[in-house]
Amino acid sequence: MKIKAIILFSMFFLAVAAITPWIGSETIRAEEVWNFFLGTHSPQSDIFWFQRIPRVLLALLAGGTLALVGACFQVLFRNPLVEPYTLGVSGGSALGAFLAISIPSLWHVWGPFSSVQLLAVAGASASLGLIYSLSRRQQGISIYTLLLAGITVSIICGGGILRLTYISSPNALVVFQRWMMGGVDIVGYKELMALLPLLLPGFFLLLIHANDLNHIALGEEMALGHGVPVKKVQRNIFIGGGLATAAVVSLVGPIGFIGLIIPHSVRRLVGFDQRTVLPCSFLLGGAVLTVCDCVARTVLAPTELPVGIITAIIGGPLFIYLLVSRQWK
Repeated sequence: MKIKAIILFSMFFLAVAAITPWIGSETIRAEEVWNFFLGTHSPQSDIFWFQRIPRVLLALLAGGTLALVGACFQVLFRNPLVEPYTLGVSGGSALGAFLAISIPSLWHVWGPFSSVQLLAVAGASASLGLIYSLSRRQQGISIYTLLLAGITVSIICGGGILRLTYISSPNALVVFQRWMMGGVDIVGYKELMALLPLLLPGFFLLLIHANDLNHIALGEEMALGHGVPVKKVQRNIFIGGGLATAAVVSLVGPIGFIGLIIPHSVRRLVGFDQRTVLPCSFLLGGAVLTVCDCVARTVLAPTELPVGIITAIIGGPLFIYLLVSRQWK
């Protein structure tokens, strides 16, 4: 484990977290922000504490989660082109969210949770359960079957979305299209609390197997020879990654390229020890998505772009460059 690398990535993460809340179309004065704690409220202080801070925290969590899951999946599948959405999580979440958006009787809010989030998580969970049951074998998970099943489930969910599109109202279509673009524009902190029940167990299942992933990266047979319970690790990574991704996608939508590009970049910078790669991927992924969101809310100020557009504009060309240059590791 490279402690120095983790410290450097942590410093970048904290610097982004400290700077980006001050950037936006509305100028925020420091005295107004600190006077908030003295009971003096102003529009600028409310914008800072109830819009920008929650937005930055969500971007840090969402980007970090997608990058962490991507790093784990790329090692587990031994394929650097795998990302969190490969397993049909995005399709299942989108179908569940669209059901809540398009059918008025399904729209409800319970405290920090909404029916859009809950049905998005339910759709992702159903997709993951189906994919896992199809790919499970006596000796463990069949990686090839897992990938094929994920692609097939995504296609089926896409068909369901097209059917709902045909019968939905124009207003529902606009709302769903905005959700599909991805965004971290929240107000208040209750949505962040809604993430924790799935994020925390997901993180635990991923991070406890960092050293096991080092052995699996060398091959399943060699990992078994070193005493690694490959079947158990596969199951836990699959479940943990699915839970974490479903939680994030249910709130911010399917934001692409973070889970694909960031882990590869981290491996090129710090090496292949997963005890370093996993935390550094989380830190860099969160920082990059936060910077992208900062660009999205300022480049056409006062109009805000969905952050998914920015990640696609940046990530797409970078992805093509890496493919052409054959620099995937």
